[in-house]
Amino acid sequence: MRLTHPALTGVVDLDVDGPVISRHLYGHFAEHLGRCIYGGFWVGEDSDVPNTAGLRDDVVAALRALAVPNLRWPGGCFADEYHWLNGVGPREQRPTMVNTHWGDVVEDNSFGSHEFLHLCELLGADPYVAGNVGSGTVAEMSDWVEYLTRSGDAPMSRLRQLHGRDEPWRIPFWGVGNEPWGCGGHMTDEQYARLAAQFATYCRDHDGNRLYRIAAGPHRDDYAWTETLMRSVAALGGRRHERGAPWQALSFHYYTLGGSPQKAGSATRFDVDDYHRTMVDAWRMDEIVAGHSRVMDAYDPHAEIGLVCDEWGTWWQVEEGTNPGFLFQQNALRDALVAGVHLDVFHAHARRLVMANLAQTVNVLQAVLLTDGPDLVLTPTYHVFAMNKGHQDATSHPVHVTADDARHESGAGSYRTLTTSVSSHTDASGTGTALVSLTNLDVERPATVTLDLRGRAWTVGAATLLTAPTLQAHNTAADPRAVAPVAFDGARREGTSLVVDLPPHAFATVELALAPA
Repeated sequence: MRLTHPALTGVVDLDVDGPVISRHLYGHFAEHLGRCIYGGFWVGEDSDVPNTAGLRDDVVAALRALAVPNLRWPGGCFADEYHWLNGVGPREQRPTMVNTHWGDVVEDNSFGSHEFLHLCELLGADPYVAGNVGSGTVAEMSDWVEYLTRSGDAPMSRLRQLHGRDEPWRIPFWGVGNEPWGCGGHMTDEQYARLAAQFATYCRDHDGNRLYRIAAGPHRDDYAWTETLMRSVAALGGRRHERGAPWQALSFHYYTLGGSPQKAGSATRFDVDDYHRTMVDAWRMDEIVAGHSRVMDAYDPHAEIGLVCDEWGTWWQVEEGTNPGFLFQQNALRDALVAGVHLDVFHAHARRLVMANLAQTVNVLQAVLLTDGPDLVLTPTYHVFAMNKGHQDATSHPVHVTADDARHESGAGSYRTLTTSVSSHTDASGTGTALVSLTNLDVERPATVTLDLRGRAWTVGAATLLTAPTLQAHNTAADPRAVAPVAFDGARREGTSLVVDLPPHAFATVELALAPA
């Protein structure tokens, strides 16, 4: 029998530290796909849209406000047909290519390595470059690393200098291919494991730049792929690379499809059953991260190799009248609630999960920003990232649940309707701040979360709420604040407990001030 007012009760020890929630779990993804790059980030220097060297000022400002920690580029599937030499040098001399994966349109290569890295500099974000394994060569990838990261008189360094950049860039993250089980080459796990070791070996560390090499791991719950990659590292025994394994992390991809493998649902026209199926699918992220982590633990019990979810998000039908290959979809309150669930899952697995990248940043899939000519819209998902910014590089404090009767049961399946995360920052004086984020997925009923916060003195600070009258509510240029954060009076202190009364289908954050430990 379901209760009329679901609740979750738990204990949080603020003086007991869990894993640090890496800021890189809040990463983003920008592929040459539809209007993500062209019209999204890049408008060109001659555009009437205000820009800095061709990059949209409004997009840069909005993403800087999120403290975007890293940006993955150029793909995606596009990465494995991208040849980097076509995207450097004078723009008017760059050859064109056909983007066969996304709309079969001609790509003019006006946005290449220099433009991407200038974007990262403007954002204050670390670059995550995805190299071409599917149609590229070891030498091509090795030369790209040298071009980007080596100074002095090396061949690729001289070419970069000829193109106007004297000093190399710092490139922390390097992807060794993308989806090799599919668009990246339709390989078996054994085939890719051999190639990953070969390609990664020749991605050298130049002039103090230390690459964190990320092998392209499995689709969804293909644990056998993860085991093959982990077994291949164990077989190498550290003999083939100066840093032990030839790569330092492996990735996986998981999209929330609402129970439809054909991605047939609409972003804004859906019913309650569709919503329930979506949340069942969203919660599978927890099961999948845990499954890959168990496989990795068997070979790497100290979590020295990272797990990366470098593509995640909702995937719906394209909006009517748009190019099917451009994957442009609206973004409703439902998408924001999916983000709340996923980010809590990422926090809970921060020991092993070191990076995640929402797909994609602008105008594609679960975007945080939508543009249309000069107009810029912040989506509901954008607001979840903004409200959760305080979790970046914070120390997690696990919630030890003592009672939880918040659950939905239906023909769509079963899922938890309440989820929460707690983390803190402490400065040199011992004073700190904590952030509590909470999601109520229940469609109709309010809920109460009661957290007994122990180990440090605390006071309640600002609280913020994100919700809307309907699950389908979304922002447009004509109504940009249909789903927007507001001040929230539903959080209070009762004895040693923080009590938060959440409305239905809502995401909230509560800031706490912590006395010196």
